[in-house]
Amino acid sequence: EVQLVESGGGLVQAGGSLRLSCAASGFTFDDHAIGWFRQAPGKEREGVSCISMSDGGTYFADSVKGRFTISSDNAKNTVYLQMNSLKPEDTAVYYCAAAAYTTAQAMGLMRIPYDYRGQGTQVTVST
Repeated sequence: EVQLVESGGGLVQAGGSLRLSCAASGFTFDDHAIGWFRQAPGKEREGVSCISMSDGGTYFADSVKGRFTISSDNAKNTVYLQMNSLKPEDTAVYYCAAAAYTTAQAMGLMRIPYDYRGQGTQVTVST
């Protein structure tokens, strides 16, 4: 059974930090790019950050560059999104997704569909 399980969301004050985790199972991790997406009420879905397990390439949306980092622990089939200097506009449901045989950029720019996605975790940044 394929699973992507997110954790680490919560409520934080502006300027604070959170680390999201995406634990993957049930598919060949190394063949996929893993990405973080977010959607706030009334707004379109946005690709936040992605990482390719095959070549290590990464993607970051302009809105998060310099504040967010993405990393992976291949031994644990887990991808992390470290979010620093959080802003109220970062408030959204964040979910991770996986797409096979693609680049981090293609996934982040949503040029390709993903194969699997998690249920999401709420991130709320207060002023």
